[in-house]
Amino acid sequence: MGMFEEVYAAVRRIPRGHVATYGQIARMIGRPHAARAVGYALGAAPSDVPCHRVVNRQGGLSAAFSPCGRETHRLLLEMEGVAFREGGMVDLETCLWR
Repeated sequence: MGMFEEVYAAVRRIPRGHVATYGQIARMIGRPHAARAVGYALGAAPSDVPCHRVVNRQGGLSAAFSPCGRETHRLLLEMEGVAFREGGMVDLETCLWR
């Protein structure tokens, strides 16, 4: 299995209402220094991979979501019940997948 497929398999395991970070996914697949590569993989992900459940290490959202970037990313997460802190970051204390 190639790295992208490993990323997709890990991201598919994130439960609804939770998020993981790029670094967390990198560690899960045994590549702890590959957080940026996880992002590249998610940019090419098939539609069945819940990419919206992955955020940066501070709980920040991605501008890569269509049609409205971070607004779309936030909406997808809110529809699953993910909590946000003041300032627009995901509340990692309550929503981080462990």
